[in-house]
This record gives sequence, C-alpha cells and structure tokens, in this order.
Amino acid sequence: MPLDIIIGTQWGDEGKGRIVDLLAAKADFVARYSGGDNAGHTVTVGDQTYKLHLIPSGIVHEHTTGIMGNGMVINPATLLDEMSRLRAGGVQITPKRLRISYAAHLISPAHRALDAAQEKARGREQIGTTLRGIGPAYTGKVARYGIRLGQMLDQESFADAVKVQVESINQQLTHLYDAEPLDPQQVAAEYADYARQLAPYVGDVSLVLSEALRRNKQVLAEGAQGTLLDLDHGTYPFVTSSSPTAPSALLGLGIGFGHIGRVIGVTKAFQTRVGGGPFPTEVEGDLALRLRGTGENPWDEYGTTTGRPRRVGWLDSVLLRYAIRINGLSELAVTKLDVLTGLHPLKVCVGYRVNGQEYRELPLGPSDLSQFEPVYEELPGWDGDVTHIRSFNDLPLEACDYIVRLEELAGIPITTVSVGPERSQVIHID
Repeated sequence: MPLDIIIGTQWGDEGKGRIVDLLAAKADFVARYSGGDNAGHTVTVGDQTYKLHLIPSGIVHEHTTGIMGNGMVINPATLLDEMSRLRAGGVQITPKRLRISYAAHLISPAHRALDAAQEKARGREQIGTTLRGIGPAYTGKVARYGIRLGQMLDQESFADAVKVQVESINQQLTHLYDAEPLDPQQVAAEYADYARQLAPYVGDVSLVLSEALRRNKQVLAEGAQGTLLDLDHGTYPFVTSSSPTAPSALLGLGIGFGHIGRVIGVTKAFQTRVGGGPFPTEVEGDLALRLRGTGENPWDEYGTTTGRPRRVGWLDSVLLRYAIRINGLSELAVTKLDVLTGLHPLKVCVGYRVNGQEYRELPLGPSDLSQFEPVYEELPGWDGDVTHIRSFNDLPLEACDYIVRLEELAGIPITTVSVGPERSQVIHID
C-alpha cells in the first residue's frame, strides 16, 4: 500500500488534525516529518479534545503506530507532557506504539532563550515566532553542532553534550543579546532524566517505515504548519525554519519516491494566519470577529500552540493554486465550511492587481505580497445550520455552488468537506 501525504495549503491551522484523524482510521502508521512544538493539531472525539504539538494526531486510533521523523526538532519536556496527557485521556503510549527517529534534533531551554532574545532584538521587525526554540534548533542542525536524539542512548555522554551546548549558547545570550545565561549543569541533569524516559522510544524510523511499506501497510505522513510557511517557498522571511511541503515528507522520514500515493491538501473555507507577514485578503472589525470566534470554543481561531488570536480573511485562490503546484496535490479537503453560514455575500480572491495589471498567478512567489490588491469574486451566502449535513447534495444550493467554484479555481477535486469540529461532521464527495 502507498504513502499518503497530508499538507496544509495556507499558513498552518487549516484543520489538518481533523483530516488526519479521518484517514488514520485506515492507516497502520501515522508519521510527523517536520517542525516541532510550534505546530498544533486539535482532534475532537465525542467530549474529548486532544491538542497535540509533537505526537502525530493519528495516535488517538488504537490500531496506529505513531512515528516522529528525523526532520523534526523535539523538546523532550513537551513530548513527555504530551505523552502523559494522552495516557490520561485513555490513549496507550508505549515504545511499540510510538517511535522516534534517532536523527531528530533536540530543543533545549537554551534554544528557547536564544529564540526570545533574537526576536526581541528584531524590534519592530519581529517575525512573530512561537518562541519555542525552533529556529535556533534548526540553525544548530545545519551548522552541525546540534544534538540528535540517538545520543540519548548513552545518557552520560548525552548529558555532557547538553552541558557543552548550553555553555556555547550562553556565550551568544550574554555577549550578543545582553540576556541572562542558563545554568548548564542544571539543564544537563534535567535532560539526563528525559533521556532515561525517552531512550526506549528511539530507533531507526526509516527502516520501520520502509519495511511497513514493503509489507503493504498503510502509512500516512502528517504535515505540520502550512505551505506558505515553507522556508524556501513561503512568505519569506515570515516563515518557519523547516519545510512543511510534500517533498519534505520523504526527506523527513527517510523514504524513497516510489511509495507516494495520494497527496491531500487541506484548506479552510477562508484564510487565516498567526504572526507577522503579508496577508492580502485580511479583514478587520466585525467580520474578523465573526470569522475568528470569541475563543470560548477550542475550534475558534486562536493558536493551538500560542493561544494568540489568528488573523482572518477571505479565501485566496491565487495562493491556493500556488500551494497545489508546489506540493503536487491530487485532491483537496475543505474545512470549516460551517463558519461561513450567515455571511452575505461571500468573497473569494481570484487574482491580484498592481499598477493596473491583473495577475492570476504569482509572478515571483509569495515573498512580497504588499504591493498587490486582491481581486474579489462575490458569491451568494447561505443561511441555516449545516453542521448536521452528511451529504453534499443536502447542503444549501449556495454552499454547493461555493464548493464547486473553489474546485474550479483550484483545478483539482475537492473530496472532503468538514461542517463542524466533531469527527463525524464531515461530508465525503464522490
């Protein structure tokens, strides 16, 4: 059986956890391949809501094995806390059910301190990072002074390596940023305990997945964040430090090209992002509050990781087509259609205008979008509750027309539409 890949087409927070949860019902392995605890997936099962930052959200299915790939950077404190909360929620977490790549890189408190110091030093040019130490950890990986989780298997040398790394980062904190240093000995002792707890989970996940695919097992690669945050292909410099696009699933898991099956893009029925950076279709005022929600519900537009209110706006089909091209998507899943109920009219960005010229595609990628004015197409909205609907043909005509128009603009099929936060609130389109 093939490797299916799920990708966010926007700036993250598209509802990928919901779609992963659906597809994981038929998967044997669910794998994360990039990012760290700067990402967050929310899965609601009955009255139980799981908010996951590191562990693949498919782990809530008792038959799946969770995989954390070499492309990830991992804060062991966050990981152990997440494991504990999952166990408290009735999810079994054992070394047989969760495997971590020996080549994934470690995040320490020194990385987090450096992240905060660097963001503060940017002043008004702040990127809006989650301050989780992601960027400094990836910097250490590329500069070849990072610590990989495989080193946890020798706890004494691992503690020594952590101590040396903290001492090195302290030099940057004190000399470059006038920030307080950390206690290397204390951090090393804390991380030695983490190593003792996590060592049984560490192994060669590339080998595990390759053998699984050879045995015709179903593997689902769970993307974190979104295409427009990609280090190379996103709205640079307002991007993450890794590559959350489809090709990176192969690199981040150690799997070859021959196994790819479906590549599924997830998009909200509108647009959101957290942090700084361009956002051509952003709206403000009452409409923004209407799209965002109040924050009283876990599925309102507030960051799973940071709790920050998300910026919101109309769906941007120019950026959507860009994400489809970059990832080679085969199909789309549209989430949060129910949020648009009661809005009249609806708008979709179908192009950009600058200096009297219109563009249907990005001329030079998405880095500098400030010069562009969105060109909107208006569509009629609908009234009435759609959260109970499970058949496409039972949707209000205007809702059907909205989905059909999105499919035309995207150029690929829309196969799934979510109409609420619950696992069952999904419409499958034949």
